[in-house]
Amino acid sequence: MIKKIKEIVIASHNEGKVREIRSLLKPIGFKIYSAKKFCINEPIENGKTFKENSLIKSKNAAKKSGIPSIADDSGLCILSLGDQPGIYSARWAGKDKNFNTAISKIEKKMYKNNLLNKSSRKAFFCCALSIYFPDNTYRVFQGKKYGHVQFPPLGKNGFGYDPIFVPIGYKKTFGEMDFNYKERISHRAIAFRKMKKYLENYKV
Repeated sequence: MIKKIKEIVIASHNEGKVREIRSLLKPIGFKIYSAKKFCINEPIENGKTFKENSLIKSKNAAKKSGIPSIADDSGLCILSLGDQPGIYSARWAGKDKNFNTAISKIEKKMYKNNLLNKSSRKAFFCCALSIYFPDNTYRVFQGKKYGHVQFPPLGKNGFGYDPIFVPIGYKKTFGEMDFNYKERISHRAIAFRKMKKYLENYKV
């Protein structure tokens, strides 16, 4: 028998992610809390995949809040760099989460290896979205958005690596796109469409 739920915790301290996830969840009708409300710490993300790191975060929040928790682990994967920064996307930004530093690091690395030509700039964003229940059951949904990276960064919308990522079929970076439009086509939106169908069965 499916246990009906009313509340969900977003296991993230990234305000950009919290805002985006909250917006995507709002139409379903759950009451949404951020991890900060419960003073939930950020666990050590020592998984080897987006899925593993997502589950580390959602399990930690579910256990400490007693409420079903949703966590996203996502990152930018550049094919010519062996899918870097990948699961280390946030760590490339350092402790102060300075993504300008991370973007500069990518550009310098690609320049040094002569990878700024069009064929070497292929990339994709990957999102592993998990929901973990206090009874130790869980589900994971994945979404990917393909495109290429471009320099210099353009746009101040979004967060993270959005200013350097141009999805296939578009001329603007995620950073230049309107937030509401971007959230309809992003890797996170793809994963959420899968999760939404699943969560509708749990709605009170």
